[in-house]
Amino acid sequence: MGRVPEDRPNIIIMYADDLGFGDVSCYGAKAVETPNIDRLAKEGVLFKQGYAAAATCTPSRFSLLTGAYPFRCENARILPGDAPLIIDTKAMTLPKMLKKAGYATGVVGKWHLGLGHGSVNWNQPLEDTPLDIGFDESMIMAATNDRVPCVYVEGDQVVGLDTEDPIEVKYQHENPWPDLPSGHENPEQLKMRHSHGHNNSIVNGVGRIGFMKGGEKALWVDEDMADVFLNRTKKFLSDHCEEPFFLYQAFHQPHVPRLPNPRFVGQTNLGPRGDVIAEMDWMVGETLDHLEALGIRDNTIIIFSSDNGPILDDGYEDQAVELCGEHRPAGPLRGTKYSLYDGGTHVPTLLSWRGKVQHGIKSEAVINHLDFMASFAEMLGIELSEGEAPDSQNILGAVLGESSEGRKEMLLEGSYKTKYFRQEDWVLIPAHDGGATTRSTGTDTGKRPHPQLFNLKIDVSQMTDLAMKHPARVEAMEERLAELFNGTCTR
Repeated sequence: MGRVPEDRPNIIIMYADDLGFGDVSCYGAKAVETPNIDRLAKEGVLFKQGYAAAATCTPSRFSLLTGAYPFRCENARILPGDAPLIIDTKAMTLPKMLKKAGYATGVVGKWHLGLGHGSVNWNQPLEDTPLDIGFDESMIMAATNDRVPCVYVEGDQVVGLDTEDPIEVKYQHENPWPDLPSGHENPEQLKMRHSHGHNNSIVNGVGRIGFMKGGEKALWVDEDMADVFLNRTKKFLSDHCEEPFFLYQAFHQPHVPRLPNPRFVGQTNLGPRGDVIAEMDWMVGETLDHLEALGIRDNTIIIFSSDNGPILDDGYEDQAVELCGEHRPAGPLRGTKYSLYDGGTHVPTLLSWRGKVQHGIKSEAVINHLDFMASFAEMLGIELSEGEAPDSQNILGAVLGESSEGRKEMLLEGSYKTKYFRQEDWVLIPAHDGGATTRSTGTDTGKRPHPQLFNLKIDVSQMTDLAMKHPARVEAMEERLAELFNGTCTR
């Protein structure tokens, strides 16, 4: 490791869940106001071309924390709630790197990268948790808010567990405990009905994915989740305000089920989806105000982004589709979560470092969440070894808004390991088997039996396929995609 500067800035990565390019008012949203997220844009850099690594959550989060493309990990796909940890505990990660540089490290919120080795015993201290990949402190939900177990995990322990009421979790088709209600068999017990899937165990009046028994005192209340996570965030910041820290603040909004605290119900005309975006924006504001109160706002780098693009109907009848009206969650982009089109990975991305970075910049630089690891390594004088963060590129100048030169090319992922390739302004979607539309979510998957080619500089909405006009470019990009995919490192 090289010399670490003495005045190391704090780093917070705020990571929304299923928030689209058009869901934030500083990116043009009119139907929902996000004044606190907008503060970050006014006090820093708004990236017009910021990307997650994938159009689904687990792969993007894997890449954010490892600096590796998700295809390098076979299990980097949407995980069940009892999946084992998919990040190798021996691998270098973003929190490990920063910890070596003297940072206190913490994660609060959504995890969805697995825990343990498989067949997790939730009633004992857990193994292979965030603590084992570089975080000093961890307060998370085990997976997502629509999957069991519906409990918080702090460190290696389930919060509030009564040992006389042990937790059992099963992921299978049939209800293993017929005496316990399920969304499928007992819809009269639901306060929010499912539109597809999400009809297994009922927790807090909501059907979930997977079956869960026991742990009654440990179960979360969805409407209180924002307050629980925000309070833990504030505690971490207060505890570490006199030393450099890294906080991965992983919001659960606007992922389903969308159940805002009652004080946010009706904040928008978009129904629960809009209301939880407003709730998340409030959490951003509360975090910023807490940093101000601690006197550390100016020396804190704050990145705000999302793990993938937006989705409306993702399994519950919350009127997200019916109330959307003229609101365009992906803005001008084609595609959504799960899609190979740009709206699946092209997400709102902001950076504020009030004490150093120029305010009000709108950057055209192409950046990927993969790149934070190598860029921060450069900033802190840390030397990454061969094989560490294999796909993270040092584009520190672009990340800090000092340069318009970002990435030249990158592999991106749709769902279930489908891939596409961006090179300069060109995007190639190779031929893929499978349906063009997912009926349950209404997703335009981007899958076609032939390659598609788009120029985003002149066609940001990807309406004109240029593959037939530029066969040589298609061939060259297919060859380059294969080269990158078959290599061991792109850094």
